[in-house]
Amino acid sequence: MAKVKNTLEDTLDYIEEFTDGFKPEIGIILGSGLGELADEYQEYAIPYDKIPGFVKSTVAGHKGQLVFAHIGEKKVVMMQGRNHFYEGHSMEEITYPVKVMKKLGVKTLIVTNAAGAINKSFRPGDLMTITDHINNMGTNPLIGVNDEDLGARFPDMTEIYNKEYVKLIDLAAKKLGIPIKHGVYIASSGPSYETPAEINAARILGADAAGMSTVPEAIVANYCGMKVIGISCISNYASGISSRKLSHEEVIETTNKVKTKFKDLVVLLVKNIYELN
Repeated sequence: MAKVKNTLEDTLDYIEEFTDGFKPEIGIILGSGLGELADEYQEYAIPYDKIPGFVKSTVAGHKGQLVFAHIGEKKVVMMQGRNHFYEGHSMEEITYPVKVMKKLGVKTLIVTNAAGAINKSFRPGDLMTITDHINNMGTNPLIGVNDEDLGARFPDMTEIYNKEYVKLIDLAAKKLGIPIKHGVYIASSGPSYETPAEINAARILGADAAGMSTVPEAIVANYCGMKVIGISCISNYASGISSRKLSHEEVIETTNKVKTKFKDLVVLLVKNIYELN
């Protein structure tokens, strides 16, 4: 426990010195295709491999730096790329940045990702508000000694994705003329894509989209008392939904096609976020 606290203190000291005490209120984890948002608003940027306690992302398309900026009047901190369980990182390493955001003062976390469509009414290029999730990663990021300074030993997960913010996403999407889906996201460990049988099982469980991220960060953010917003870019059909074989290239291709509307939605959402009690 002491080691984790000391690492957090080291991390916060380094960040605050580098950013001259910048205090963000909103955190954003930028998934595949959204990295340009950080480039457009960047005021301070710190590579992950320079920050005590952070690990470097190895996935193509994930720049791997912590970016501080203003979006409208809101102070934000953005993860320009994330770390994944399948890269060999521990759950503690994956979710450590969320704990750092909490200590920096972040109250709301926006988590974005690319996901495969399980719901047969979804199409590549659709955007989906995450209303709930299924943890199919085989572990939980809260396993281990609990830090009471961050959250309770047995946190409630009834409403991880804040319902009032779901309404706010709908309003922002309507204003921009962007169709928005609602659905349940299921996360598996990866890095292999799911089999058709696994996708069929996920559909029976109630999942609408599948991916390899987001769930650990959302669990820890909720545990830390942060309000969570989740948005997926439907980048491809999940295994067995179409005859096409799955590839990361297809994911990048689709997210690049829709990144403008995805960025516009996130920016308008940030500008209109209000504090929920």
